[in-house]
Amino acid sequence: MAIKLNGMFRHRRSQDIVHRWDGNPLIGIADVPFKCNDIHNASAVDFHDDLLLLVTVEHLSGQRCVHVAKAGPSGQFEVVAKPLLKPSTQPPYLTHERDGVLDARVTFLDGVYYIMYNALGEHGYRLGLAKTQDFKTVERIGLISEPDTKAGVLFPKKIGGRYARLERPSQGQSIWVSYSDDLIYWGSSQRVIGPRGGFWDASRVGAGPTPMAVDAGWLVIYYGAKDTSAGPIYRIGAMLLDHDDPTRVIGRSGIPILSPREMYERIGDVQNLVFSTGAFVDEDDQLHIVYGAANSCICMGTTTVQDVVDHCLKAPKEDL
Repeated sequence: MAIKLNGMFRHRRSQDIVHRWDGNPLIGIADVPFKCNDIHNASAVDFHDDLLLLVTVEHLSGQRCVHVAKAGPSGQFEVVAKPLLKPSTQPPYLTHERDGVLDARVTFLDGVYYIMYNALGEHGYRLGLAKTQDFKTVERIGLISEPDTKAGVLFPKKIGGRYARLERPSQGQSIWVSYSDDLIYWGSSQRVIGPRGGFWDASRVGAGPTPMAVDAGWLVIYYGAKDTSAGPIYRIGAMLLDHDDPTRVIGRSGIPILSPREMYERIGDVQNLVFSTGAFVDEDDQLHIVYGAANSCICMGTTTVQDVVDHCLKAPKEDL
């Protein structure tokens, strides 16, 4: 069932395809019920018709944890003080999660809520996978990638009888797809898309929220970065992948659907950054994208699935 927002989030028109909620930011540091360094990136999930966000919070110690935030009747989010997912002190996770767990992406598949996250430790980034039934406790499934892999997200259905995920190995700066029979061991990896010279995503790309099945294919929201003399600019775009073969790109947005323009998107711990790991469709078929802004707050923008699909299909084939 689609999330029922009852008009709690109102957006205002902008020159971007995604229109910002007029109450942005949704969650800032002042809204966290304990002292912290920053808050960034949030997955979104429809849990019993309630909107839950899984936000990354950097604690004063420097470690990052994943906390649940729940929307109240007025749209104000309450962040739960106890982390849903924090660095484990048990091997083999201890070494690989020492510096934090972050950027959780939630996928509902076969009656289970799976959480794929970045584990950061002394060997760099790895992908971790956990599952939950109540968003109060989690069970770790395993560390499921080689080092220097991040931005992992699970497809919400099997493809060709196998689990499938998108990921970004650090070398190459591209989005890849990998497959698994058991969610632990992954392989058959193939490149999906890479950076495009001369475009807004010229330096690196990575998968965002859980892919959405639409008539035209898999709708994938992704982030793209373009390096400049003043540092990188992170924007959000979209692509359409074939339902049965995610390496076949049907369409890709030639322009970003959301760019950092507001002060809360341009100034913060990481300047000039909008970065999404969560999205959902409401009862009115509006597509809501939850995004981190400047690694310092959580925001929301609204558009329609059809608008995003249309922009993906406009791009010439040679620009995919």
